[in-house]
Amino acid sequence: MLLSNDDGIRSDGLKALYDALSTFAEVVVVAPDRERSAVGRALTLHRPIRCEKVADNWYAVDGTPTSCVYIGVHAVMNGERPDMIIGGINRGPNLGEDITYSGTVSIAMEGALLGIPSIAFSLATFTDFHWNAAAEYARRITLKVAEKGLPEGCCLNVNIPNLPLEEIKGIKATKQGKKAYSEKVEERKDPWGRSYYWIGGEEPNWKAEPGTDYWAVKNGFVSITPIQLDLTDYKALSIIKTYDWEK
Repeated sequence: MLLSNDDGIRSDGLKALYDALSTFAEVVVVAPDRERSAVGRALTLHRPIRCEKVADNWYAVDGTPTSCVYIGVHAVMNGERPDMIIGGINRGPNLGEDITYSGTVSIAMEGALLGIPSIAFSLATFTDFHWNAAAEYARRITLKVAEKGLPEGCCLNVNIPNLPLEEIKGIKATKQGKKAYSEKVEERKDPWGRSYYWIGGEEPNWKAEPGTDYWAVKNGFVSITPIQLDLTDYKALSIIKTYDWEK
C-alpha cells in the first residue's frame, strides 16, 4: 500500500493514517518534504526531484503530491504496483468544487489513472483535530475497499467530521456539493508601500443540500463521494453537437 499527502511528511494526519493502516497492511510512505496544499494534479517536470529515505518505508520528496505517487510507484517500489494508493489524512475538508484544487484528492485520482483502488481522506477542521477518530474510520473504509474493490476509473473522496469517535453518526454515500463563493483577495502593503495579496482566508461556505458531501459532514456523518477522471459534460456535449460549427 502506498501512502502520501499534501500537508508534508511531518503531518500528524499522515502519521495517524500510517499507524491505522499498518495494523493490517505493509505501508510505504512517499510524501512531500514540505506542505504542498492546493497544487491539484501538478507534476514537478522542470527540475530534478530529490527523494530521501527518512525512516524505514518513509520517503520525503521535494515535489508535488502527484509527483510523490510517480516516484513511489516507479522508483521507490521499483514498478511493483501497490494494492492501494491512499492520500491523507488532510488537515481541513476537501468538499464540493474545492476538490479540483486538492493535492490530497489528486493522489487518489492519480491512483485511479493507474488502475489502482485509491482513496483520499480529509478531516473537516483546521483546529483541535480528532486524528484518532478520523484514522479509525479511514481504517474501516480502506478495509472495505480492499475487500470489495472499486469500479474502474473511480476513486473515493472521504471527508470525516471532526468529532470524537463515539459521536460520529456513521457513513453516507454522497455526491459532490456546491460552494457558495464569497472568497476575496485581500490587499496589504509591505514596509516599502508595495502591494501584495492573500487569496481566500474566509471560512468556507458550502450549500447544505441533502445528499451532498457537505450536508453529511455538517450533520455528523462521514462522507464518501465517488469521483472520476472523465470530466466530460455529456449533457453539454449532446447540445454542442447540434451546433453548425462550420458556419
